[in-house]
Amino acid sequence: MPTPLRLFTTLGCALGLVTLAHGQSGALTPDAEALRQSVMQTERAFAKTMADRDLAAFTRFLSADTVFQGGKGPLRGPGEVTAAWKKFFDGPQAPFSWEPDNVLVMTDGQLALSSGPVRDPAGKLVARFNSVWRQEAPGVWRIILDMGNDACDCPKQ
Repeated sequence: MPTPLRLFTTLGCALGLVTLAHGQSGALTPDAEALRQSVMQTERAFAKTMADRDLAAFTRFLSADTVFQGGKGPLRGPGEVTAAWKKFFDGPQAPFSWEPDNVLVMTDGQLALSSGPVRDPAGKLVARFNSVWRQEAPGVWRIILDMGNDACDCPKQ
């Protein structure tokens, strides 16, 4: 018959293993679909800043340590990104638009990858974007990495 001390020790070990399996805080794995939808909504709101011609709102989506791959090399930090992107916010019409068609969220719910088409004002596909988002506070996603790739008129295989 196990002693109360042995039962207490066994129960403590089991609870410790459950806590480790669910992360340091003991919380269960976040709801992946809810997180995916949260990133989709954030990406759409980010893209809307271009349509609304609102550079200040665009900047609020950038993490303090954001890096965008630009044509002449990486742009580091919100200051460099905002300065380089200002030209895209000048004028009454946005020079391009984008929207997510795929979002993947890490199991721990802290990082996500969004990607999707970039279109010119006529709707022609000109590129695809790839962005990495970090959840910096509950429900607050900021972009940490961004890179676009030119669209390819590659032959279908």
